[in-house]
Parts: sequence; structure tokens; C-alpha cells
Amino acid sequence: MFRVGPWELLIILAIVLLIFGPRKLPDIARSIGKSIKEFRSGMKEANEAARDGEKETKS
Repeated sequence: MFRVGPWELLIILAIVLLIFGPRKLPDIARSIGKSIKEFRSGMKEANEAARDGEKETKS
């Protein structure tokens, strides 16, 4: 794959700042954080369900 270094991240942040403006950035960051949290909890639930399914089939 490719690697994203600190300069690339800085350029991406500058572009996002230009597109959305400084007022929208906190809202965008908050919604991204909530999305990541929901994704992680969904993955955790799926992993637990898969483990429970494996236990049932082995018994």
C-alpha cells in the first residue's frame, strides 16, 4: 500500500479546512468520532456473536 506521512496529513488537513471552514471542523470531527465508536461496538458485537456460534457448534 502507500504510507501517509506528517506532510501529507498536514496538506489533507489544510484542504479540509479550506473546503469546510473552521466553524464546521469541530462538528465533522465529532461525527467522525461517533461513527468510529459505533463501528467498533458493532465489530465487538459481531465478534462476540461469532464466538458464541463457534461454542454452540463445538458442543
